[in-house]
Amino acid sequence: MKYNLTDLRLFIAIAECQSLTHGAQKAFLAPSSASHRIKILESSLGTALFHRQARGVQLTQAGEIFLRHARQVFAKLEQMHSDLAPYAHGVQGHVRLWANTHAIHSYLPNDLATFLSHNPQISVNLEEQASSDILAAVARGDTEIGIIAGHDDHQDVTLLPYREDRLVLITSASHPLAGTSELSFSDVVAEPFVMLHAGSAIHTFTMNAAANLGTHLNVRVQVKSFEAVCRMVASGVGIGLVPREAVKQSGSPSLAVIGVKEEWAQRDLKICLSPRTTLSPFAAALVDHLRPEGV
Repeated sequence: MKYNLTDLRLFIAIAECQSLTHGAQKAFLAPSSASHRIKILESSLGTALFHRQARGVQLTQAGEIFLRHARQVFAKLEQMHSDLAPYAHGVQGHVRLWANTHAIHSYLPNDLATFLSHNPQISVNLEEQASSDILAAVARGDTEIGIIAGHDDHQDVTLLPYREDRLVLITSASHPLAGTSELSFSDVVAEPFVMLHAGSAIHTFTMNAAANLGTHLNVRVQVKSFEAVCRMVASGVGIGLVPREAVKQSGSPSLAVIGVKEEWAQRDLKICLSPRTTLSPFAAALVDHLRPEGV
């Protein structure tokens, strides 16, 4: 390889400025030096990256591809520095934790705040993923700890209790269904719904529940948090299906809560571990902290 990070920064600067001269200035290089570096870069890659024009440069198709990858290189470098930065400030251990939407929005903020305040030498890399993806990642060893919802025992992982919760229907206080104590999901599947964004675990779960009834949900609005779901529903935009804990945390007096008859509404959260992987002392300490007392 006959190019380095300086060449990549120069290339990105020229591409963004659409000018070799201005790109060279942005990269703190003389135009002649910049031109020489770009020629060596193109020679090394075996293809032209720019169309030279009278008033600047334009990326070739190969240049467009190279620009995308060059930006990804620097994004990865920034992530690397971000991951390493805590160790320069006294952090001695790092734990990777994947959790589903419910856990991240409901329980983990307080639990992690308490854990990290008692363990300042530990950092936690938390990612939001669907429960099925978390199961697979833990089984592969891609993450040390997972928190999932609604899965029975899985042969490739060990499941420990974390929190008990249940999905409930919510409506505005003025909705015709308000005051109903319990309904089947089939009773409301035709109603307009307010949901978390596509790709969230509960969005996928709810859409699958509707598909099992042979129908599609009427999704009126998609938002980024359970708090936003509760606020939209309270305003009369539609109805929602959320964990009971999310309703408690919203504290909205304008919501009516309706029980769901189906067994799948019980969505207890569980800690997911690989039986083939020995936890680091830091990860083991986090698991002990997350498990309910007496379990």
